[in-house]
Amino acid sequence: MNGVYAAIVTHFDSNLEVDHEAVAAQVHRLIDGGIHGIVPNGTVGEGGSLTRDERRDVIETVVAASAGRVPVCVGVSASTAEQASVYARDAKAAGADGVMTLPPLLYRADRVELLEFFAAVAHAADLPLMIYNNPAASGSDLAPALLADIARAIPSVGALKESSGDARRIAELVNLCPDVDVMVGGDDWALEGFCAGAAGWITGVGVVLPAPSVRLWDLCAAGDLVGARSVYAELLPLCRLDMNPKLVQYFKAALDELGLDGGPCRPPRLALTEDELVVLREAVAHATSPAVS
Repeated sequence: MNGVYAAIVTHFDSNLEVDHEAVAAQVHRLIDGGIHGIVPNGTVGEGGSLTRDERRDVIETVVAASAGRVPVCVGVSASTAEQASVYARDAKAAGADGVMTLPPLLYRADRVELLEFFAAVAHAADLPLMIYNNPAASGSDLAPALLADIARAIPSVGALKESSGDARRIAELVNLCPDVDVMVGGDDWALEGFCAGAAGWITGVGVVLPAPSVRLWDLCAAGDLVGARSVYAELLPLCRLDMNPKLVQYFKAALDELGLDGGPCRPPRLALTEDELVVLREAVAHATSPAVS
């Protein structure tokens, strides 16, 4: 994996049913905006609120819309290896290029249990596996040394998404796992991660503003840190809404602000408060200034 991957939202209609036409339109817009890959059914995609059939249908929609132009890496996180494996097999059958999973949800597995869990999902998927470290989402923190051990033990682990909030871990993982793609998993340390050698970025902000997000990546890749800092400064208020329990609401509301029909979220997520909308609108206005738009 390399470059900027958009962790897409799942659009719902007024009855909170999946709006596949809107999902497909989102994929077309993002690829046209330069995005290098698509990640459906993750945290931003409200994967936890989708049924198995809905998950599979979303993947099929995304794969059809992407039409081989960019890779599709599917979120399959679950509480058990059995359930994650079901999602992984469905992802492969639907045409995905890879799968991504957190450690088992709702349980703090030890090292041996983690190895067993990830190995089972990797075997079921028969696709490249990205391990996703997000302690706030899973309840388990996978330290760099542990991630490196897991990657060495499971050959199909091709990427690590680091979302602990400690940007220092990017450089440590890059050094420990030279043959594995280390992906920035939090929007408000993207620049730091790129400079530390990350192979790419899995982003929610990129769903809202794909072109500036890709520009940030391109500037870093070209060594233009002055230009990169300028773009990053404009995006940063919106990036800071990524590591927030209401990140899905924020990014859908940002799409609404730009006339891109983010739409509603499924409960338990509720609409943003007026105070939260003020913060969101200020961040969108800052990010869409002439410097980055």
